Amino acid sequence: MATVLFYQKPGCGTNARQIHALEAAGHQVVAKSLLTEPWTAPDLMTFFGDTPVASWFNPAAPRVKSGEVDPAAIDAAGALALMLDDPLLIRRPLVEADGARCAGFDREPVLSLLGSGSRDDLQGCTRPEAVPRCPDPLTAT
Repeated sequence: MATVLFYQKPGCGTNARQIHALEAAGHQVVAKSLLTEPWTAPDLMTFFGDTPVASWFNPAAPRVKSGEVDPAAIDAAGALALMLDDPLLIRRPLVEADGARCAGFDREPVLSLLGSGSRDDLQGCTRPEAVPRCPDPLTAT
């Protein structure tokens, strides 16, 4: 089986379910914080491939939900600059396995890693209506 690098938001229930699904499929998961990784624009680009810029964004990010950031109105360079400044904007998880990378849990290489196993909704937030929202791991004590 594969060793999977899994960049997550620490404390995210959805990411925890995704890690569990990969482990249940027999993979070794190395979880890392998406928020503290020293990203560069070229490195982030390798996770997005040829997907549309708007799909690079986490639709549940506070700045996206509030309308402050409109993913449909931003070019690639602008998107990368925003994400380097605010990693919560990055669609997660970022996944790397066997040299393949992706952003999100609904595309390759994730689909091949899961095989024919359960693919219940492992992409959407487990707490979409939560109030208060998940704590910010950078400020939580």
